[in-house]
Amino acid sequence: MPLVATGSIVGPAVRSRHGVGAFNVIQLEHAEAIVAGAERAGAPVILQISENAVRYHGALAPIGQAALAVARAAAVPVAVHLDHVTSVELVGEGVRLGFTSVMFDASTLDYADNVRATAEVVSRCHAEGVWVEAELGEVGGKDGVHAAGARTDPAEAAAFVASTGVDALAVAVGSSHAMLTRDAVLDLDLIAALDRAVPVPLVLHGSSGVADDNLAAAVRHGMTKVNIATHLNKAFTAAVRDFLDAHPDLVDTRRYLGAGRDAVTAEVTRLLTLLRTA
Repeated sequence: MPLVATGSIVGPAVRSRHGVGAFNVIQLEHAEAIVAGAERAGAPVILQISENAVRYHGALAPIGQAALAVARAAAVPVAVHLDHVTSVELVGEGVRLGFTSVMFDASTLDYADNVRATAEVVSRCHAEGVWVEAELGEVGGKDGVHAAGARTDPAEAAAFVASTGVDALAVAVGSSHAMLTRDAVLDLDLIAALDRAVPVPLVLHGSSGVADDNLAAAVRHGMTKVNIATHLNKAFTAAVRDFLDAHPDLVDTRRYLGAGRDAVTAEVTRLLTLLRTA
């Protein structure tokens, strides 16, 4: 199946009130596991590569081209997304490589500068047929969408979308990045209000810190794209650690990385099923 546009996955999910899983890729094993999990679930999926992952690899092209290759070989629709990008140059590189969407993150800027910078990226990306997600936090805030206590104002969110032309909006509703526990409490009433006010799909970042029932409730209240990274890294690391504990003399990296890949595959299947049946 050829690589698909991110909008062709997210758009139908909005209409059917389903959630879409967007999972972060750090190594090739992540991409393989995420696609295998999506194939088991019979669900579309989004592979995400963050600016931090690019920094880890030293360049976008090696891991980006690997993810694109895995996506093109999948038996289900797969889109490849560049996540949390603060560099306009990196946005351009992703577009040239063939990424179907980018998340441009200017949320640390004040509102007017965020609008200006985001609108410029949207104009460039739309000229290439690339879908753009952006982020909005507190009114005038500089700590971003996931600052402690940050909440997105529905009226400001609607104005931001109108001013920038973005295709999706990450909003602050109670989650936080890199949580190791799943006890974040989402503001479901705010999600519903944002869903009524904002004419584009809503995106939940920091979903690793949200328990299953709260994730399902968020989808029912209007959340569509659900980003998950740390939760899958926990599953991968736990499986590798258990395998190495059980095989202390092992030196073949394929065997313990394979255990991590299998664990992520199973969890992606479970999560995609949860989001589609919420």
